[in-house]
Amino acid sequence: MRKPVFLACLWLAAFSAAPAFAQEVKLASNVPFTEDNEISDAIKAECSLGTKLADSIKRNGPSVVLVDAADTAQGRVLQLEIVDSVNMGNAFMGRQTYTKIKGSLWQDGAKVASFKARRNSMGGAFAGFKGACSVLGRTVDKLGEDVGGWLKAPKDGAALGD
Repeated sequence: MRKPVFLACLWLAAFSAAPAFAQEVKLASNVPFTEDNEISDAIKAECSLGTKLADSIKRNGPSVVLVDAADTAQGRVLQLEIVDSVNMGNAFMGRQTYTKIKGSLWQDGAKVASFKARRNSMGGAFAGFKGACSVLGRTVDKLGEDVGGWLKAPKDGAALGD
């Protein structure tokens, strides 16, 4: 009687542990800006949004591995672009700060699913004392959480964020 119970427990342990061995997702360590973007040169040069976004996705996504360049023809690859990033106004008169991204998940050259995402921020506590990069950093950190969650159950055409 003990042998079937042992085998059932062994079988259950083997299949419940399967997600722990999920296939790694490759992501460029510095997410690029779209080619035809209108993002200010100051934001692009000073804020390191591409690396902050990649780091946030790595922290929040399942089995994400940062690479110099990811080839969509081999393995599981998350291809991302920063579409727009804006910081206008100030904390006292009103601030409009947001970052928009788009991405797609590829498996061995075939597109699995894609998404678009946007996050807004007013700057949080003491926003009047924060710089543009700090507030924009908050937006990409949240986007990283959104994308990390999406990677756990990718849905094509998803709209993430705010």
